[in-house]
Amino acid sequence: MSEEQTVSLVDVLEEDEELEEEASAVLAGSDSDHCSYPQGYVKRQALYACNTCTPKGGEAAGVCLACSYKCHEGHELFELYTKRNFRCDCGNRKFTDLQCKLHPEKEEVNSVNKYSHNFFGVYCTCGRPYPDPDDQVEDEMIQCVVCEDWLHGRHLGCVVPDCVELHEMICESCMNKNSFLWTYAAHLAVPGAAVQVKEEMGADESNTNLPNQKEKDDDVMEPSCKRSREEAEPSCRLKDLQAIGQKRVQSGAVFWPSAWRSKLCSCNTCQDNLSVAGLSFLSDESDTVLAYENKGKTNERTQQGHDPLMSALDNLNRVQQLEIIHGYNDMKTELKDFLQRFAAEGKVVTPDDIRQFFEQQQSRKRRRVDAERFYCT
Repeated sequence: MSEEQTVSLVDVLEEDEELEEEASAVLAGSDSDHCSYPQGYVKRQALYACNTCTPKGGEAAGVCLACSYKCHEGHELFELYTKRNFRCDCGNRKFTDLQCKLHPEKEEVNSVNKYSHNFFGVYCTCGRPYPDPDDQVEDEMIQCVVCEDWLHGRHLGCVVPDCVELHEMICESCMNKNSFLWTYAAHLAVPGAAVQVKEEMGADESNTNLPNQKEKDDDVMEPSCKRSREEAEPSCRLKDLQAIGQKRVQSGAVFWPSAWRSKLCSCNTCQDNLSVAGLSFLSDESDTVLAYENKGKTNERTQQGHDPLMSALDNLNRVQQLEIIHGYNDMKTELKDFLQRFAAEGKVVTPDDIRQFFEQQQSRKRRRVDAERFYCT
């Protein structure tokens, strides 16, 4: 086996742990036992589309995590990761031959739900499936904060920053539909190779930032009536940024750092404009996927604290509890020693090796039982 093909046991365990953590982050934030429909339009949840029940050419529909398990077992499902403000469609008018097993009483349609080509298993501006059997390029998919479509990094029209999982992204199409975002981007966005900043001021003012501009404005004498109005009405941060005149080339997707939402203007006019544009969620930091994932991880840790095996131990007497705990610790120690030998010798652990280990465990257990019988007679 070549060096490139060799995978150590540590690599396997680390990858498995990473996958489990990712699954917990996404799924633990959603209920796997009860249909989410009674909750209405859920702020954010894991969603799936069923290609078996709603194939391309029909109406797009999405189902919650619990329904994907209970109502669509064995079906071809598209994993949509998470979507915001969505109500489970399972069993409504869009599913002509299926009734929801968990919550059969549903309205015909959920009019507030938003759908995209993702619900038919295609993504990005290229409209390809994921994973794509015909795409030989290794490229990660990144979700747009606004339209929630998934796009290939190479199709974003910009350089993807390092530690991309810590940033939010808004695709070029959504930026152009909401052009005021370009003003924020010039001041708040993550710098990248595709960013070109221009100044509409003179060279001596090129380093002017928002606080300095405010100080400059404070030095100008203004009528007292105007100052009174400004004190009564909070200034618009968006207008202040526009007044600075700093521009950004308006092309490509934009990446935003953590906490950038808290820096958006919160004046009444801007809040109304966000609402009209359907972007009120941008002022809510708990709307982020990262906040949802952290909630999922917290839920998973809480559930792990109620281990059913530990609950079963509570029903045993003290002697039985000690026997089981000692037996478990002995097996864990022996398994660790067993695997360390393979790691030290650089050998790959095979299923036969694991089978042999547990056969030896059973053999030792039988010898201990026989010995106890011998000494008891």
